[in-house]
Amino acid sequence: MRKTASFVVMVLWCGSIVFAQAQSGGKSAEERLTIAKVLDHALSNVEREFVGAADAMPEEKYDFVPTSGEFKGVRNFAQQVKHVAAVNYLVLSAIAGEKPPAEGSGENGPDTVKTKADIMKYLRDSFALGHRAIGGINEQNVVTPIKNPFGESNPVTRLGMSTLIVGHCFDHYGQIVEYLRMNGIIPPASRQ
Repeated sequence: MRKTASFVVMVLWCGSIVFAQAQSGGKSAEERLTIAKVLDHALSNVEREFVGAADAMPEEKYDFVPTSGEFKGVRNFAQQVKHVAAVNYLVLSAIAGEKPPAEGSGENGPDTVKTKADIMKYLRDSFALGHRAIGGINEQNVVTPIKNPFGESNPVTRLGMSTLIVGHCFDHYGQIVEYLRMNGIIPPASRQ
């Protein structure tokens, strides 16, 4: 339910910006909003929040997982961050029409990415791919069917996958924020 509501809000937000673009007829090409600019702005927002929060956790606590309450089988902090990066690679590679660079690692990232520095590089590189992939979205290909990165037979679109990735990142952002706060760390986005 929460994911559906988030998706609807994101689609409405994107639609309002596209509508505003249509109303800005007198602006130069550089000043006009494009689909790619709108989607890239959303990706930049979640990147700033997520990367900042991932970097705020000290390396010695990257294996933190809550123990008070029912948390059996949940991902630890490092696994949360790697998962987001791995899904970024899967989805954003599909948008770009490329194979994911971490072939065979699935939704949890490669086992070779272990240290905080490795994980942060993997995460940042996944967002760099995202900016490149989203930069290639235009009015002609935004809703053209592409291969589903999750192996399902139903095709998806670049627009759908772009909004999915922002929602997915923010979903896990909420989880890592809880992990930070459980360790007495105020997330960067909440600091004054």
